[in-house]
Amino acid sequence: MAVILGIDPGVATVGFGVIEARGGSNKFVTCGAITTPAHTALSTRLAQIYHDMLELIDTFKPDAISIEELFFNTNITTGIAVAHGRGVILLAGNARMVPMYEYTPLQVKQAITGYGRADKRQMMEMVRRLLNLKSAARPDDASDALALAICHARFSGSLLTAGESRSEGALI
Repeated sequence: MAVILGIDPGVATVGFGVIEARGGSNKFVTCGAITTPAHTALSTRLAQIYHDMLELIDTFKPDAISIEELFFNTNITTGIAVAHGRGVILLAGNARMVPMYEYTPLQVKQAITGYGRADKRQMMEMVRRLLNLKSAARPDDASDALALAICHARFSGSLLTAGESRSEGALI
């Protein structure tokens, strides 16, 4: 069994999802979001994210952290803020020596739905079904984080089947 912590990075909201992966099946543990107050200094928000991430890692003791690779769409300012948040998340994982793996949105969508252009609604419904949840995980960022955790469970399983160690491949 492997405990996987999925992270949907941000500054205002960081989604997290924890699953237990065992032999091709995934069990929901918990999910939620780290939120930081608007109109607060960036350094204060980043410090809160860092400390909350350390607490999550210490509480759930994940074997791996799966995080979304930075993707710039149209708003570069938002992308820069996400990059700041992502940096302290990576720092927290490194501080606790947890292996970290990153996946593009396309990889996550393909792993969850089999279709790289799946929309938000389709993704949330598939995460709900794959984890046997009564309703979609909320907030949306938490559902995205669970999708990242499931993606890693599927990806790491295929790596192990191929005879590669988990320390190869997409490890950050």
